[in-house]
Amino acid sequence: MSNLQIGLAVAGGLVLVGIVAHSAWNSRRSAPRQASPEPMPDAALRGTREPVFEDTSPGAAIARSGPLPVQVRKPAMDALIDVIATLALDPSTPAASGDAAIAAMPATRRVGTKPFAIEGYNLASLVWETPVAGQRYGGFQAGVQLANRQGPLNEIEYSEFVVKAQAFADAMNATAEFPEMRDEVARARELDQFASAHDAQLSFTLRARNASWSPGYVQQHAARLGFVAGAIAGRMVLPSEVEGAPPLLVLAFDAQAALADDPAQRAIRELNLHLDVAQVDRTEDPFARMQKAAFELASSMDGVVTDDNAQPLETPTMATIRQELQSLYDTLEARDLAAGSPLARRLFS
Repeated sequence: MSNLQIGLAVAGGLVLVGIVAHSAWNSRRSAPRQASPEPMPDAALRGTREPVFEDTSPGAAIARSGPLPVQVRKPAMDALIDVIATLALDPSTPAASGDAAIAAMPATRRVGTKPFAIEGYNLASLVWETPVAGQRYGGFQAGVQLANRQGPLNEIEYSEFVVKAQAFADAMNATAEFPEMRDEVARARELDQFASAHDAQLSFTLRARNASWSPGYVQQHAARLGFVAGAIAGRMVLPSEVEGAPPLLVLAFDAQAALADDPAQRAIRELNLHLDVAQVDRTEDPFARMQKAAFELASSMDGVVTDDNAQPLETPTMATIRQELQSLYDTLEARDLAAGSPLARRLFS
């Protein structure tokens, strides 16, 4: 082989090595960023920590917060957002047992799309509560919520409410007295109009500047800020400081990436950080914490915070949003529906 042939062979080999190296570098560069081997915070390792509520109707409910269940008392019915019918016991029956009331309860606690509830007046504690076995009650009341995010109570739902409440009253030998349907349906529409006009849900989008992220990379960085695994794949939550309350913030990404056989190879290019304003008490300063979490994640993950239209969110825009939120909080409080209150959580659900 001549020197020329040897030289060409060496040059060709170098070019091939260069191509392979460049290809490997490009592949490494475009691969999703992976979590570092550092240990994850205990909260993230324990899995689901997001409080899970059975429904939004009045009465007692079970919520999960941490590894053990926590008993959470849901709000009693309130005439502000509920239709309430009185169910007076027959004078010959001064008290009824909780066991009998439980047996007479309807199979479902819904009327159409609205929560339905029965409460009894406990003769020992002198409070209205969901009937409990072994207790004695001096009377009952039935209620249905006037409005929620599915809309206002309508005539069909009101009629179903009357049927359910009357069936319970008959079983308990009680006399039912119902408010006028036309008035209650009108009240439901007015409440729904107010709620629709003041139902704020804020969302920031965090987009990758260059390399995409793997689910583990996202989870690791979010866990450093206090986020824990949610009840749904591709969802992490920042728990409220109030035990049993809904999450303060929700961080969501591609659920399919989280459920993939090999999540490390699934590329995520954007995250959504969400605040359900009416569900969180203003004293927790949720917007400031949302803003802080968004920009800290952007800094540590090489991302940029944008709105839904991919426009970067700047300081003046954040100041405007904060000002509008303060006005909204004031309006809700003036209506006795303060953000984060039991009534607001029920109405905006």
